[in-house]
Amino acid sequence: MIQPSHGLAQGQSGTTISVDESIRPFKINIPQKKVIDLKNRIQATNFPDQEIVKDHSQGVQLATMKALSDYWLKSYDWRRMEKKLNTLPQFVTTIDGVDIHFIHVKSKHKNALPIIITHGWPGSIIEQLKIIDPLTNPTAHGGKVEDAFDVVIPSIPGYGFSGKPKVTGWDPARIAKAWIVLMKRLGYNRYVAQGGDWGNAISETMALIAPPELLGIHTNMPATVPNEISKSLNAGSPAPAGLSPEERNAYNQLDFFFKKGLGYANEMALRPQSLYGIADSPIGLAGWILDHDASSLALIDRVFKGQSEGLTKDDILDNITLYWLTNTGISSARLYWETAQSSKAGFFDPRGIKIPVAVSVFPDEIYAAPRTWTQTAYKNLIHFNRLAKGGHFAAWEQPEEFTKELRASFKSLR
Repeated sequence: MIQPSHGLAQGQSGTTISVDESIRPFKINIPQKKVIDLKNRIQATNFPDQEIVKDHSQGVQLATMKALSDYWLKSYDWRRMEKKLNTLPQFVTTIDGVDIHFIHVKSKHKNALPIIITHGWPGSIIEQLKIIDPLTNPTAHGGKVEDAFDVVIPSIPGYGFSGKPKVTGWDPARIAKAWIVLMKRLGYNRYVAQGGDWGNAISETMALIAPPELLGIHTNMPATVPNEISKSLNAGSPAPAGLSPEERNAYNQLDFFFKKGLGYANEMALRPQSLYGIADSPIGLAGWILDHDASSLALIDRVFKGQSEGLTKDDILDNITLYWLTNTGISSARLYWETAQSSKAGFFDPRGIKIPVAVSVFPDEIYAAPRTWTQTAYKNLIHFNRLAKGGHFAAWEQPEEFTKELRASFKSLR
C-alpha cells in the first residue's frame, strides 16, 4: 500500500509542479555527541535556591529536580528508548510542505479499524507506545479479534521527529487537514480519530471538517464547558447557582487551572521565542515540562520519591529527552501562539460537532467533564464513561483502561 508517488499541483504562475507524496521508512539514530552533550549540560546545571514553601505553590520543587537530574545523569539510557522506537514501523511523508513523522502498526487481524491517535503538549508519540500492541493485537491482551485496530500515531509538526514549519499558520485546523491527507495517503477509506490536549483540538477539528472516511472520534479531554461557565471563570465570579456535585467539581478544577495553572500556556501563546532557557538547559526544559498541571506534577514528584505509579522515571525522562534531542522545546510551543492568532474561542468551548463522539473522563484531568455538559456539547454522543483513576496523560498512565475505552467507544462504528 505504501509506494513512492508524486502528485501534481498548480504553481503561482499557473505551471504544474510535482509534489512528493512518497511515504519513506524512518529510523532514529541520534548522534552520540548529542547524548554526551546532554549529560555534560545536566552535570553543569546551575540550580536555583530552594523554594521557601513546603508545597508546589512556587513551582517544581528543588528536591524533585535534583532527583530527576541525578537519575538522568547516572541511570537513564536514551539508547534503550531509541531501540524500542526503532522496532516499530516508522515513516515520514511530506504534507503541505512539512515532513510528517508517524508510527504505523497494522493489525494481523482482518477488518481491523484504522485509528489515528494524536498526542498533545508536553507529550509526544511516547505517550501512546503502551497501547499499540493491545490495540493491534487484542487477543494477547484480553480482547477479541473484532477489537483490532490499525494504529497511526503522528508527531505534530514542530514536535518530535516531524519537521518544523518554516511559515506561520500551522494551527490545529491546518494539522487536522494534514491528518486527513495522511489517512487518505495511507489508503484508508474508513477510520476513527482519538486525542487529548492538542490531540483533542485536532481530532475535533477533523470531526468538524467531517470527511466521509471519518466515522467518529474519541477524546479524553473534551471541549464541553458551557458558555455561562466560561464567562464566570473569565470574570472571576463565584460559581453559578444550581450546579450538581459533578458540575461543581469540574468548575472548581477549572477555576484552579485558570487562576494558577495557565502560566506556561500564556507565555507560549504570547512569546514562545523568548523561552531560550529551555533550548539551552535540559534541566530548564524538564522543569518547564513537569509544571504542566498540578495532578501530573504531584504524580511525577511521587515517582522521583520512589513510589510506584502509572509512570516510571524512565517514562518521564524518555519524553523529556525526546524533546531535548530533537530541539523541539520552542518549536512545539509555537502551536500555542499559532492558535492564539487564529482563534478567539476558548480551548474548552463546545464546537458543535455532529459526527459520533465518544468521551472517557479521567478524574485527575485538568477538569473531569460532567455527563450533563458532555451530552449538551456532543449531540451524537455514543459513549461516556468516568474512570476511577488517571490524569492528563491517560494512555501513558493507564494503558489497560484506556485500551478498554477505545474498544468500547468504537464498537458500534465497526
